[in-house]
Amino acid sequence: MDLEILKIASFTENNKNITNHTHFSKLKNSMCGDEIQIKLIIKKDKIVDFGYQGNACIYCQASASLLSKMSINQKKMKINKLCDEVELYLKGNNKNSKNKCSSFKKLFKQKNLSRKDCILLPFRALKKILVSKI
Repeated sequence: MDLEILKIASFTENNKNITNHTHFSKLKNSMCGDEIQIKLIIKKDKIVDFGYQGNACIYCQASASLLSKMSINQKKMKINKLCDEVELYLKGNNKNSKNKCSSFKKLFKQKNLSRKDCILLPFRALKKILVSKI
């Protein structure tokens, strides 16, 4: 196990339940059974709070932790674009996204790419919220 991944996942400040959330999403990875739920407070198209919880592997937890830290106080549109870039990058479709995804470089190591569905689960759950009409 990569100690950097464990260190990222151990940042659990945003691993919490937000009871007064304005937006909610829950996804399950059909390949491995990981589950993640994301609750947000969004005001004026800005993510002001981000909580995640779930039964997930260390890769999914690390991804959710980084994504939560990066999303707070950011515009929905910016984070939506980030989700798209990460998805493309991990699928190998857009090498130009490398600089935009640099904050996630510890997760995106070649040896972790077999776990890309685990890494992408929080992004997909968040994307589900960001494209909703609510």
